[in-house]
Amino acid sequence: MKKLFLFTTFLLATLSIHADEGMWMLTDLKAQNAVAMRELGLEIPIEEVYNANGLSLKDAVVHFGGGCTGEIISSEGLILTNHHCGYGAIQQHSSVEHDYLTDGFWAMNRDAELPTPELTVTFIDRILDVTSYVNEQLKTDGDPNGVNYLSPTYLSRVAERFARAEKIEESPSTKLELKAFYGGNKYYLFVKTVYSDIRMVGAPPSSIGKYGADTDNWMWPRHTGDFSLFRIYADKDGKPAAYAKDNVPLHVKKHLKISIAGVQEGDFTFAMGFPGRNWRYMISDEVEERMQTTNFMRHHVREVRQDVLMEQMLKDPAVRIHYASKYASSANYWKNAIGMNEGLTRLKVLDTKRTQQEDLLAYGREKGNDAYQKAFDDIRAIVAHRRNALYHQQAINEALISALDFMRIPSTTELVAALQAKDKEKIKLATQNLKVEGDKYFASVPFPEVELLVAKEMLKTYAKYIPEEQRINIFKIIDSRFKGSIDAFAEACFKSSIFGNPQNFEKFIQKPSLYKIKYDWMVLFKYSITDGILQTTIAMKDANANYDAAHKVWVKGMMDLKREKGTPIYPDANSTLRLTYGQVLPYEPTDGVKYDYYTTLKGVMEKEDPANWEFVVPDKLKQLYKAKDYGKYGKDGEMPVCFIVNTDNTGGNSGSPVFNGKGQLVGTAFDRNYEGLTGDIAFRPSSQRAACVDIRYILFLIDKYAGASHIIDELSLVN
Repeated sequence: MKKLFLFTTFLLATLSIHADEGMWMLTDLKAQNAVAMRELGLEIPIEEVYNANGLSLKDAVVHFGGGCTGEIISSEGLILTNHHCGYGAIQQHSSVEHDYLTDGFWAMNRDAELPTPELTVTFIDRILDVTSYVNEQLKTDGDPNGVNYLSPTYLSRVAERFARAEKIEESPSTKLELKAFYGGNKYYLFVKTVYSDIRMVGAPPSSIGKYGADTDNWMWPRHTGDFSLFRIYADKDGKPAAYAKDNVPLHVKKHLKISIAGVQEGDFTFAMGFPGRNWRYMISDEVEERMQTTNFMRHHVREVRQDVLMEQMLKDPAVRIHYASKYASSANYWKNAIGMNEGLTRLKVLDTKRTQQEDLLAYGREKGNDAYQKAFDDIRAIVAHRRNALYHQQAINEALISALDFMRIPSTTELVAALQAKDKEKIKLATQNLKVEGDKYFASVPFPEVELLVAKEMLKTYAKYIPEEQRINIFKIIDSRFKGSIDAFAEACFKSSIFGNPQNFEKFIQKPSLYKIKYDWMVLFKYSITDGILQTTIAMKDANANYDAAHKVWVKGMMDLKREKGTPIYPDANSTLRLTYGQVLPYEPTDGVKYDYYTTLKGVMEKEDPANWEFVVPDKLKQLYKAKDYGKYGKDGEMPVCFIVNTDNTGGNSGSPVFNGKGQLVGTAFDRNYEGLTGDIAFRPSSQRAACVDIRYILFLIDKYAGASHIIDELSLVN
């Protein structure tokens, strides 16, 4: 009994030590995490966090727009998320006359809430472990190439079969998502409800919601009011419906209580959200590959494009509004790539990975199982084989696909086929269709002069990193027809191409011809990019064909080793609902430097720089600060702004609700710290932190800054 007691104590202590690492499946919480969470400070039953058979906090957490997280904070469907998550919608509603990016937006009544086309909000109704069912299906279905176990198309069909067999009610707004976890060793089915009538309710000006911009991004301390508000609308029966004027705010089943008591150092917190991707099960060779391909190209290519865009955005408000969201999205993972590579080197993560993989290989030898060694050898060989092609493909993606909006020209395939067939009716129809798509294209690229500047720099940057003999074939044309002048080629695209300007396009539409399409510079450029992607994909195809099987075995080994050590397990992030928990804690990034766990409005004022657009402070905020007019949201004469927690977050967690031990909302996660950017590959609890907007700062801005007290009135506040 004494030995059993000592072992149990050791196991619980181990769970507590590692409690802050992990993006945990909600279905595993009761069996795997509840004890550790209670030890750290969870005061409510785990069933109030997640309950498969009843309402819980899970039911107030939504997937916002497919790439962020949001939380329901009122009974009438009010959603809180980040400013940067709502940034695209804010931009969509902005113009030079109504510049909500600069000035902010607040709907002072329901009629003023702005419909936001194409924005969706998704509830997770049920999470089902269907591993046994999927494995049985894989046994009976033909799978000659052994790839169905990860195929989204195949898994979608399996999900439909399961839903029919289990009589899961389906409707047009119901979505079934069956995903593989742990490299295909487990499967979960998510039953979702999607709402599409989403309206913008409020957003602070970018000088608050994006305060610090690129300089402060991924950094701590932060002083950013990174939040925005939206509302879900439904038909009169509360069912999802397309936008209609007579739709009504959704009366939700669950919304969050909001604590204005604040947080203290050491407080237990947990967050729920939809983390996008991480790669905790990589071997060291894969980490090196990531550093030298994806991260390298994101750093060096995006930097050039962003410099061009920023120069033009600062000259013209219309250009700034149009490119604001694109620039922010690009800059976000530009800095992430820089910080990740620096951190991976500084923290010697490659050495850590080598130690971890040797532990598993030794475990396999001890068990007389050579499967792990074989999987490891296969992955190493695959990485070595594909490296050059992957490097080239990343250059194409970053410099010529993501960076060049004008390469989204409409397809001419239908018209080419009609012209070749010499079918007058088909030519007429194809021309009409191209006219519609062409008009949409020109509306999406209103600043060709900016696109031209970007194109020149991107082609030069691509050529800088890719040797002449490997470049896409458009460079043969540049060399032969333009004497190697990239500038001349880019200028010819916009001057002569069918899609170079609306005048050229209209002239072509009046008299379409195969010759003009065949020798069109933009069309040839796009075909060349497509061919480049195809050729690099083919070069990697044979190697990648065996990767998934080897990775599945490797991850299975990691799972087995962790179980033997009594360590809880969790799968890599894949945009599914997860929970992460830890504490409010400061950290010391380097010797002699210690960062506190919170920031205040005082720090906003200390950073102010009226000459730098990133650090402009609105006059009204300065007035409130000077008067110390913080209402019930301040504390000890200060206005809390942000705090940090050592939870395990990544992209997609943006907007995640941060709860205290009572399950009350205390903040909204919006970023990570620079020292913690290695967390996508290797978690370091001593240095990784998630930055959160203090809910009191959000409420203060809504109430005292915006004067939108009617929004405060619909919230459930607790002390």
